[in-house]
This record gives sequence, C-alpha cells and structure tokens, in this order.
Amino acid sequence: MKQDTTLQHSSAQHPQQHGQSHDAQHGDHAQTEAFTFNAMFNENLGDHGGFYLFSYHLADLPYIFVDNGPHFCKNASELQAEGYTLHAGHVVKQDGSHVQLDLSPTNFVIFQWISMIVVIALFIIGNRSYKKSTRAPKGIGNALEMLTMMIRDTVVRPNIPNDKLVSAYLPYFLSVFFFIYAMNLVGLLPGGHTATSAIGTTAGLAITAFLMVNIVIPAKAMGPVGAVKSFLHHLLGGAPWWLAPIMVPIEVVGIFTKPFALAIRLFANMSSGHIILFTLIGFIFFFNTAAVSPVVSLFSIFIYFLEILVTFLQAYIFTMLTAVFTGLVLGDHADGEHH
Repeated sequence: MKQDTTLQHSSAQHPQQHGQSHDAQHGDHAQTEAFTFNAMFNENLGDHGGFYLFSYHLADLPYIFVDNGPHFCKNASELQAEGYTLHAGHVVKQDGSHVQLDLSPTNFVIFQWISMIVVIALFIIGNRSYKKSTRAPKGIGNALEMLTMMIRDTVVRPNIPNDKLVSAYLPYFLSVFFFIYAMNLVGLLPGGHTATSAIGTTAGLAITAFLMVNIVIPAKAMGPVGAVKSFLHHLLGGAPWWLAPIMVPIEVVGIFTKPFALAIRLFANMSSGHIILFTLIGFIFFFNTAAVSPVVSLFSIFIYFLEILVTFLQAYIFTMLTAVFTGLVLGDHADGEHH
C-alpha cells in the first residue's frame, strides 16, 4: 500500500515529465510511420543502382564510369576499394565531387531493356504468324497489325503526306510508339518500375525526336542545302523581314521548347499516376487504421485502370506530336505522291 502511494505521489509530482515522455513516444511512432511510407515511396518510384522488383534488391549492377580513365566495378565493395562511393545512386568521389562521366546502368535502364526485349519478341511472334499462314492474322499478329496501321494512317500520313518519307521513317515512329507503350505497361506490372517516370528517359526520347524532326528527316526530304534554307525561312515564321529581330528569337525558343514539352509531358503524366496511387496508400499510414482500406482500395483500382488508359494515350500523344512537328518543319516540301 505504501509502495502504491509512493508511485502515485511520484506521478503527481512529475505530470509534465510523463506527458513529455508520452508525446516523445508518440512522435517517435509517427516518425517511424512516416519514414516507412517515405522509404516505400522513394524505393518504388526512384531509380537505383541495382535491379529491384517492388523495393527488393535482386541483383547488383556493375558501375561503369570515366574518371582519369575508364573504370569498371562489379559491386559497391570494389567501388569503395578504388576510392569512390555512391550518392543518390550516382558514383562520386570520396570528397563528394562528381566523376567525369557516369555510364553505370540503373534499375530504370534494366526495365528499358526488358521493354525492348518484349517488343522485339512480340514482333518476332507476329512475323512468324504471317509467314506460316495466308489467312488474316489472329491474336498477337492481329493486335500488332491494328496498332501499326493506326499509327501509319492516323498519325504519320496525315502529317507527312509524302509516301516516300512515310515509308522511309514509319519504322522510327512505330519504334517510338511501341517502346514508350511497352515501358508504360511494364511499369504497371506487379513489382515493375516505369522507366518513363524518369526525366532522363523522356529527355533522351525528346532529344532523339528533336534530331529527327529538325535534321534527319528534312535533310532526307530537301537535301542538306534545302534543309538549311528551309530552316532559315521558317525563322521568320512567314512574317516580313523587318520583323526578324522579334520573330527570330521567338522561333528559336520554339524550336527548343517543343522537345522540352515532349519530355516534361510524358514524365509528368507517367509519374503523377504512381504518385496518386502511393498517396492513396499513404492514407492508411496517416490514419493508422484499416478502416479506410476499402475506400482506398476502390480508389486505387479506379486509378490503376485509368493508368492503363494513360499508358496508351501518352505513347500515342508523344508519337502524334513528333509527327506534327515534322510536318510543320517540312511544310510544302512534304507534298508529293499523296493518296
């Protein structure tokens, strides 16, 4: 009885300390939950130096970089033995400075390779079905033919009304569409990571489109000299020559904002869907109860099916805009042999 009285007296003397201790424990608990969700968010959406499914590390990837000569390290131990370390998935020196050129493959690169393999395998299967049968294609062959004809007839031909150019560069537009579509779909598979949610991937696609639209295809259509003359003519945008000080800067900025818009649009749209899904999951951690699970699950399923539609739309829009920009650059030179 005396012991109980002593404990009560001790608790009464230090209520503030008990309150502070309880608040500290509650704060640590909340911090642990936040850290768990943030770690899950970053591990599933961010890039990594290894091969990951979900947030599980399955295999190491080699570190390839140039810094006073080429370097090749099989794992992080060899990397540290040579005097380098990792920061945010990138190879840096011990003092934190960057190496001259980091060529190390990352998790997103692996999923790009997976997407390439999937596209090549599907077209090999579709090609074999054409060779084996003289009937109308079925299954995979029929789906690939439908998508190919759709890109040719609704994207490339309306914007480049020149059959020679369409035949010459249709493989490029098809490659862009199927590659982006495959990367988007692979990212929706359980454990998959969406390579198009990395700005480096979309920037690479946009730079390729910039070179094709402004250099490669115009040079093929008009010749190198004709392409340069057409480029200089388009800098005025059809305005009188005395407006050149105003029009030329605007047109030059427009040339570079088009690929920038391509990269940002694809990156933002593919990232936003995954961010919404993880935000919905975060409500379970935030409220710390399973009571919100049914609502979160229904909304997550809806967003997931919406993402399936977005994967196709973003591949189609990127290809469409590339064809539109090509037609604008070619202008009247695109006309010829139009069906």
